[in-house]
Amino acid sequence: MSAKRKTVRRVEEVPVKDLTPEEAAGELERLARLVAEADAAYYQQDAPIMSDAAYDALRRRNALIERRFPKLKRPDSPSDRVGAPPATRFEKVRHARAMLSLDNAFDEADVADFVGRVRRFLGLGEAAPLAFTAEPKIDGASMSLRYEKGALVLAGTRGDGREGENVTANVLSIADIPKTIADAPDILEARGEIYMSHADFAALNARLEAAGEETFANPRNAAAGSLRQLDPAITASRPLRFFAYGWGELSAPLADTQWKALKRLEAMGFPVNPLLARCESLDAMLAHYRKVEARRAELGYDIDGVVYKVDRLDYQERLGFVSRAPRWAIAHKFPAERAATVLEAIDIQVGRTGTLTPVARLKPVTVGGVVVANATLHNEDEIARKDVRVGDTVVIQRAGDVIPQILAVVKEKRPKGAKKFVFPDRCPACGSHAVREEGEAARRCTGGLVCPAQAVERLKHFVSRAAFDIEGLGEKQIRSFFEQGIIREPADIFTLKARQKAGEIELYRYEQDEDGARKRDREGREKPPTNKKSVDNLFAAIDARRKISLPRFIYALGIRHIGESNARLFAMAYGSFENLRKAALEAADPDSPAYAEMLSIEGVGALVAQSVIDFFAEPHNREAVDRLLKEVEPEEMARPAEGASPVAGKTVVFTGALERFTREEAKARALALGAKVAGSVSAKTDYVVAGPGAGSKLKKAEELGVKILSEDDWLALIGG
Repeated sequence: MSAKRKTVRRVEEVPVKDLTPEEAAGELERLARLVAEADAAYYQQDAPIMSDAAYDALRRRNALIERRFPKLKRPDSPSDRVGAPPATRFEKVRHARAMLSLDNAFDEADVADFVGRVRRFLGLGEAAPLAFTAEPKIDGASMSLRYEKGALVLAGTRGDGREGENVTANVLSIADIPKTIADAPDILEARGEIYMSHADFAALNARLEAAGEETFANPRNAAAGSLRQLDPAITASRPLRFFAYGWGELSAPLADTQWKALKRLEAMGFPVNPLLARCESLDAMLAHYRKVEARRAELGYDIDGVVYKVDRLDYQERLGFVSRAPRWAIAHKFPAERAATVLEAIDIQVGRTGTLTPVARLKPVTVGGVVVANATLHNEDEIARKDVRVGDTVVIQRAGDVIPQILAVVKEKRPKGAKKFVFPDRCPACGSHAVREEGEAARRCTGGLVCPAQAVERLKHFVSRAAFDIEGLGEKQIRSFFEQGIIREPADIFTLKARQKAGEIELYRYEQDEDGARKRDREGREKPPTNKKSVDNLFAAIDARRKISLPRFIYALGIRHIGESNARLFAMAYGSFENLRKAALEAADPDSPAYAEMLSIEGVGALVAQSVIDFFAEPHNREAVDRLLKEVEPEEMARPAEGASPVAGKTVVFTGALERFTREEAKARALALGAKVAGSVSAKTDYVVAGPGAGSKLKKAEELGVKILSEDDWLALIGG
């Protein structure tokens, strides 16, 4: 089934110093995507998908690559971004001064480098006095509190640093936060962290569990989730606390140093962390860090490091900011905490994009005050590299207090008969083939249309604007229909109306009396359903999409690596869906003409071709597509009739340094005239248009007897 592929190295494991520019560009794209996904999960959904340590590693690698290849820096670079855009269910609030993030230090050398950079920037010698404040870095939810004339008027979350969510009604219920303040500037934005203590977190989860509700994973999630309740009464019932650590907009200065400003905030009624210290040397800073780290377990709330800030505010003003962080502050992160326990099982979870992820089920163990029963194993290579087996005693690390990971196996404690773990090549959720692309660490399920683990995401993609674009079927509706069992695969969307008419499902909502019977009006007629108009509109929107363009249809299937552009390439190359399916099945043989023809499509490489081949090779997908085709009709690509242009239906290859037009202009003109543009020369090629410097493609055309045209010949052929 699998095509022959060229072996490539795993770029994510290549040291930055060894990356080529092409690899660096690809890595920056990957890192931007991963950081954006992590930011959205952390800031918008209060559901982290990776550890702080893993997240920090992504950002560090991104920064190192940008430093080595500054011209490759992306517009969406993580270096320029803080947090994630605010969610849409709350009113947005624009921060008067941005809520920026902090750079991180991971060891004492990093802290020394930070102090050295500050001295060099300010032009201070080693003997010149330079003080810093040092305070615990609270692991909670950042908050900006705006006071006008001493009254709290607005509370906003960090959001993306520039714009957050207005949670004023919820914040008013937090006892730690003063509602009015005295002896304050007319405008004061107090900045700080909302958190939940360990004891309050345990009590809250116990209440939720007793009520049959979903519990929170950790205190940080509980604090953020409680803040973002639409009902302020729920927030009021949650034990939230607050520490102030700074400020935003001010109508008048608070003081001339960070230390004095925080003490003034404390005098106004804001809680300031009691472990705040003023340090006059690097040694004092590091000593305070060690003191805070030693007391970490007894604090009763989560911290993940110590934040150092230049004390003099005029120095802070001179130092300013770089990218997303101030030059005058840094977060000295704690090392991950570790423990040993027994690996009792390895389960395979299927993610929403089909990735098979191994999860270690552990004998519960307490790490840093948190009970850990699960840990990530990342992927099959990681299991093989560490030789992790069920029954092993393993060392786990709670990195960043979010997702524990297995660091090592204690081989001398391995039980006799422990067998090597065999990673499945079938999806445990749907039984479809699970394939691993060359150069990829992850194995993915190919049953995209039928896999229950991927179903909701696939259905959302199927009805999205660039695909079937069905009005009335948004994310909320799709999820609701899926959970009710009404829609499980794309074909089910188009049978809704028939199933409703047959009484198999009930989409209409009728008012009912106490006995469950439908209510009637005074004349005894059954009252119409309350949502009749919206359901009828949905049926009409679905019926309007029973005919769809071929590119949209191909894109809607959600085949990996097939975006809108690639969908159009395949549609133009094959003309009809049946031609594409037939070609994909034949191309499963890497030595077949069909495979060579697929690779000859301009813009289609082996990775993209293999994704299409794998999709159609899976019987579950073919069956789901057959059910869909009974309901919808993908239109064939309209092509100029033979003779409508001299190149209609012909296959053309452009090679060499074209001088009369750009490569993109040439391709666009050829496609508009009904030609196929290929990326390689084969026996099916009709014309090769060769510019100066043409090499292997020209030579192959000569060997095969393909007609070769100069740029002038080509223009004469198509009429200029």
